Amino acid sequence: MRRSSCVMTKTIRSPFNKEIGGIVEGCTILEKRVVIPPNPAEQRRGIYDYLVEVPPAPMKPAGKTRKSSGTSAPANTRPEPNSFTRATPEEMGAVIRRVGRR
Repeated sequence: MRRSSCVMTKTIRSPFNKEIGGIVEGCTILEKRVVIPPNPAEQRRGIYDYLVEVPPAPMKPAGKTRKSSGTSAPANTRPEPNSFTRATPEEMGAVIRRVGRR
């Protein structure tokens, strides 16, 4: 029994036995299917697939720009060329050895 196609759904596989209408991973269960039945003799849980209704994600306003409080940051966040140097072996605290052919 499938619901309307306008509802977004996804499938979740879980070892926990839940009922239709319950909540799994924050979503409402619409359908339940047993993948592997539980076996009490071996103390093994079952594996279940749940078709769940996914709540719609909140939409972000597309036309608005973010406002920053206080000082404004420059649009270009890359450092300027030649404004930094690489660390030397003394600064890194490591020894660099060259290994020749053997």
